[in-house]
Amino acid sequence: MLSPARYWFDAVAEYLGPAYLRNAFTKGTEQEVDFLVDALALEPGMRVLDVGCGPGRHSLALARRGYEVVGVDHSAEFVHLARAAAAAEQLSATFEELDVRELDRPDEFDATICLCQGGFGLLGGRDETDVFLRIAATLGPGGALAVSAFSAAFAVRHLEPGEEYDPATGVLHEVATVRGSDGVDAPFDLWTTCFTARELDLLARAAGLTGVVVHGVTPGAYGRLPPTIDHHELLLLARRA
Repeated sequence: MLSPARYWFDAVAEYLGPAYLRNAFTKGTEQEVDFLVDALALEPGMRVLDVGCGPGRHSLALARRGYEVVGVDHSAEFVHLARAAAAAEQLSATFEELDVRELDRPDEFDATICLCQGGFGLLGGRDETDVFLRIAATLGPGGALAVSAFSAAFAVRHLEPGEEYDPATGVLHEVATVRGSDGVDAPFDLWTTCFTARELDLLARAAGLTGVVVHGVTPGAYGRLPPTIDHHELLLLARRA
């Protein structure tokens, strides 16, 4: 398997631009946010951090509901799009360019989310433990956490021709056809780190979190179901004591 470049995802983000939001997996944003508001017991006015926010779809949906949101992402293109969208609607959401490996905002937020592999599942299978600890540290006392990750069981069960799964790192490599804003298709190498429910549970407990639960979910269909081998993603919910 080829080794991913450190910031391979930036090239994909730059090519996609606003076309990112045309992808089918982005269409369930409202359902996902509705679920998280309930599951994390969020109340309007709370401060929420969105790690790996992309063009801000979850951040903006939360801001529309009355939360004060900070989104961080390494992609300059995605941060630009998120800022423009927030300004157009005059939402209480700010966005910053940041390498999640350098995230350092301890005890600052009432809730932190990291969804759709953003900022957590794109790191090549080596930096995720440190990054998870950084994410968990952003929570103030009693703060709630939601992290989604691609399921290793699903990746292996549904491995397609041309895809490679590295059991040593849990990284799935594929060459995907990406359609840009101009409608032109181009191939890109994608590396997604996959996890088991047990790995996420252990990460959360090692970070000192409580109330740890891992659900099996698919984009746009978040719910309280036990993980199965046919769930695309795992959704970890936990809370700081």
